[in-house]
Amino acid sequence: MTTESTVTCHTVIDSPYGPLTLVADAEGALCGLYMAGQRHRPAEEDFGPRDDTPAAFFEAEEQLTAYFGGRLTSFTVELALRGTPFQRSVWEQLTRIPYGETRTYGELADALGSPGASRAVGLANGRNPVGIIVPCHRVIGSDGSLTGYGGGLDRKRRLLDFERGTALF
Repeated sequence: MTTESTVTCHTVIDSPYGPLTLVADAEGALCGLYMAGQRHRPAEEDFGPRDDTPAAFFEAEEQLTAYFGGRLTSFTVELALRGTPFQRSVWEQLTRIPYGETRTYGELADALGSPGASRAVGLANGRNPVGIIVPCHRVIGSDGSLTGYGGGLDRKRRLLDFERGTALF
């Protein structure tokens, strides 16, 4: 996972959740995956021109297709995540949550060595620029409830149900 790069282009692919906008940086790494209507979604002009050819898009689309088909449980697409050092540390922790499992904001804060930072973890989680691939949907409230998700709680529920094998697309 690399950090801090410049957006150069984007593409849009279909998914069981509707269109997903994939954004690549100048080196061809994926730096964004956004759902339609997603909270904290950057403005369209920030995605650069549409270009369906970068290798990052082929790899990401192939892996997402396998994920939605139930054939992939972790992603290996190269990422270039832009954010503060704390945000990037939270996003790195998200990638360590196993498929089909959940963690609470407090558990993530503990894993980061900052047990009192669950609110800050929640804010960083909400700013995750690469949804699904960096699985922020796997984070739940301390009481087990589904809490905020930039893509909407219905999508979060559907993703968790899918990963637990209780729903299929």
